[in-house]
Amino acid sequence: MRLKQLFVLCVCLLGYSYADEHTHQYKDREEVVLWMNTVGPYHNRQETYAYFSLPFCSGSKSSISHYHETLSEALQGVELEFSGYEMEFKIDVPTTVICMVDLTDDKVKAFTYAVMNEYWYQMYIDGLPIWGKVGEKEEQNGKYYIYTHKKFEIGYNGQQIVDINLTTAEKKLLKTGEKIKFSYEVNWKPSSVSFKDRFDKYLDPKFFQHRIHWFSIFNSFMMVIFLVGLVSMILMRTLRKDYARYSKDEEMDDMERDLGDEYGWKQVHGDVFRSPPHALLFSAMVGAGYQLISVVFCVIMFAIVGELYTERGSMLSTAIFVYAATSPINGYFGGSLYARLGGRMWIRQMLVSAFMVPVFVCGTAFFINFIAIGYHASRAIPFGTMVAVTCICIFVILPLTLVGTVVGRNLDGQPDYPCRVNAVPRPIPEKKWFMEPAIIILLGGVLPFGSIFIEMYFIFTSFWAYKIYYVYGFMLLVFSILTIVTVCVTIVCTYFLLNAEDYRWQWTSFMSAASTSIYVYAYSFYYFFFKTKMYGLFQTAFYFGYMALFSGALGIICGTVGYVGTSYFVRKIYSNVKID
Repeated sequence: MRLKQLFVLCVCLLGYSYADEHTHQYKDREEVVLWMNTVGPYHNRQETYAYFSLPFCSGSKSSISHYHETLSEALQGVELEFSGYEMEFKIDVPTTVICMVDLTDDKVKAFTYAVMNEYWYQMYIDGLPIWGKVGEKEEQNGKYYIYTHKKFEIGYNGQQIVDINLTTAEKKLLKTGEKIKFSYEVNWKPSSVSFKDRFDKYLDPKFFQHRIHWFSIFNSFMMVIFLVGLVSMILMRTLRKDYARYSKDEEMDDMERDLGDEYGWKQVHGDVFRSPPHALLFSAMVGAGYQLISVVFCVIMFAIVGELYTERGSMLSTAIFVYAATSPINGYFGGSLYARLGGRMWIRQMLVSAFMVPVFVCGTAFFINFIAIGYHASRAIPFGTMVAVTCICIFVILPLTLVGTVVGRNLDGQPDYPCRVNAVPRPIPEKKWFMEPAIIILLGGVLPFGSIFIEMYFIFTSFWAYKIYYVYGFMLLVFSILTIVTVCVTIVCTYFLLNAEDYRWQWTSFMSAASTSIYVYAYSFYYFFFKTKMYGLFQTAFYFGYMALFSGALGIICGTVGYVGTSYFVRKIYSNVKID
């Protein structure tokens, strides 16, 4: 009996210990924590500073113990500081003075600068974000005012918080020597909103489910049908004629064949499977592409199933975990391809494959970090976080990539080409200027970009403006459309290249698909100058730095998709031709 009572007591204690913002369950009169996060200019969403970097004051309560910053929050510049406001579940708080602030010259300058640049601050209660404006400028008299009172209306359903509204009031003139009073009040109201729907108020269905969004999906889908029809009908009909012509050529004797006009893709059968230049880099990029494709697909599926946008930092945490966990995919496909291409420096290839993407990401982040430190912004990455990321790369990503490389080289490292490779490379004949690989590469990314550029607008707006992206079903569909369009376009480009007797198809197929990233990055310039009001060195460096990373990752993904689809096509057409 005593054991049973002890067990019940332990369960009750555990339930009490974990009844907080982590479980989103509260008992009556239990403490509710208001976290102050960041403050910054409205038009520069990423230029954020600690809330108390402005001369605000905190409440009387001094500390709280159950908040723990995660790796993703540190990388995103989340700096939660305890407000000191006293709040209890379902207990109203009348107007309560937080503190009195004497406005010195420095404090007036700080507040005035914040109001002049339209500073907004962000707070959290139970994981729900709250935004408020620091103050406003009256255009009539040109004076600056600060809001000193915060009114919280908190809705609850059962023992859970489901809705929060903030009202700022009581404007006070910013004037040196004045003494202003900061205050707050809390009103609790029952709500019919269910806990699982509490984030719906932050979403914007009119924006993301606008008619133009549906039209863009339909337009991209029609493009897929057109391209698949082009490849399957026109190209296959052309190949059928090629096969018939080549069969006729095989019936001729050697003299007739020498006198005939031989041309076309069959003529390069002895060089088409020749190892491309810089095979180590090529195989590393393909391996990284396989890994990034896996990461994108897994994160999209997790976002669809788990609604990752409802938890602070969960999207980035999931992406980091999935990227580390899929490192064997990188090693397997990159290592096996490098072995089939005849590469011998497999350890160097493995190191390049494992660290190529992390080095570019960390290098860009650390460069921006120096600017963030100069601005004293919350986006500055702490040294401990840098050490944690480095440890993940060395002790998780590298060993898993090594395992994948060893397995790939042993299971799929033997070349099995349908044609033998000549000892001496065949000279590449002269051709029209528009058949040069550089022109094909530039043109190859136009249609893939055309299939996704509307979705790019919605993704950019969700990241660079105050929108929460939640239509991951659209994203999965657009990603699938992009894959199909990229494969079709690169197959057509490769066929024209081989028909011009140019066997340099590996890099051409990869780069023609990857050139989609060039157009995406060019579009980011248009978006920055015509769709945003961003300004300042930090925000500009942050925007173009991370857009370069986004475009580069997209280029590696598209390049891998294009190469893999084209590789299957090339093997298929040459395996169906009888080679003497």
